[in-house]
Amino acid sequence: MTDALRPMSKPRLYEQVLDRLRQYVTEAGLRSGDRLPPERDLATRLGVSRASVKQAIVVLEVQGLVEARHGGGTYLVRDSLDVEPVERMVERRRRLPDVLDAREALETKLAELAAERRTDEDLFAMRTALAKMAGEIEDGDHGIEGDRMFHAAVTAAAHSALLAEFMRSIADQIAESRTESLRQPHRPERSLAQHRAILDAIALQRPGQAASAMRRHVRTVAKVRLLDWEPEAAE
Repeated sequence: MTDALRPMSKPRLYEQVLDRLRQYVTEAGLRSGDRLPPERDLATRLGVSRASVKQAIVVLEVQGLVEARHGGGTYLVRDSLDVEPVERMVERRRRLPDVLDAREALETKLAELAAERRTDEDLFAMRTALAKMAGEIEDGDHGIEGDRMFHAAVTAAAHSALLAEFMRSIADQIAESRTESLRQPHRPERSLAQHRAILDAIALQRPGQAASAMRRHVRTVAKVRLLDWEPEAAE
């Protein structure tokens, strides 16, 4: 049975607000660090309720595009508002908890094994990855490639073909969780520090310490605005 003739839905009002805000940022030439007009002013100028504006701002926060400072307004985090479709966010929110559970189970064990089995070449690969991540952050990026390289190096250092295969099987989902986490405000710097703690434990060949450091890290990754967002409240 085809769903091509399913009932058509109108764009939610807050999604229309998102589109207008994207246009405004582009036309006004706003850049990272610039402040958006207050919610009350936006509601008046757009002719919508303040609730619709607030819903739109929350979606932008979840996507890491703006930072709302308590009592201090809303500021751009990036140079544009390239907003992801809300439906895609809803789908990712649905599958993210399972991905994070899998990451904690697999990567904690991988860190433990890496501390037992790592070679000098493995340590070099990890240090190279962290240098890459630090450079990305210094350049104003999220450090996504360096993060990927580090976790790949830890996986390789465990020297477990089957666990490595498990990691490859969920690589796309892991990449999605990585991006979700690293676009949280101030998260790249925190993740880099946690990676260094993991590397220190692996270098010292302390399996328990390495596993604990990785578990703390993955649980930090799990703390993202997306999981606090209630799509139903934004109807």
